[in-house]
Amino acid sequence: MAYNEYLAERVARFFTDSKTQFRGMKMMGGYCFMVEEKMCVGVVRDELMARIGTYNYEAALQKEGCKEMNFTGRAMRGYVFLTEDATDLDTDLEYWLQLALDFNPLAKASKKRKSKL
Repeated sequence: MAYNEYLAERVARFFTDSKTQFRGMKMMGGYCFMVEEKMCVGVVRDELMARIGTYNYEAALQKEGCKEMNFTGRAMRGYVFLTEDATDLDTDLEYWLQLALDFNPLAKASKKRKSKL
């Protein structure tokens, strides 16, 4: 299992219950949730990755279970990883998911790659 399927199910349930249109897809060795065709959150192994933007970034890092997203030795500002300590309770998970959803309208979509057919 490359990602925590139970955590992914909890995320999908939250989006469905809040009537958020989303698309799930396997990406980067995990499972990504796209909202308005922009990466909103993802599940990588046992952690939630959330795109929360730079405005909330520093305050978020002070919360238990929240750490910077760092794939290449350099932190990606505006993105955080959340351990089980930060997402175990439904209310905690909902807090982080709502933070990511609130940022989503401000997020820039990735450029579409042209097909080489």
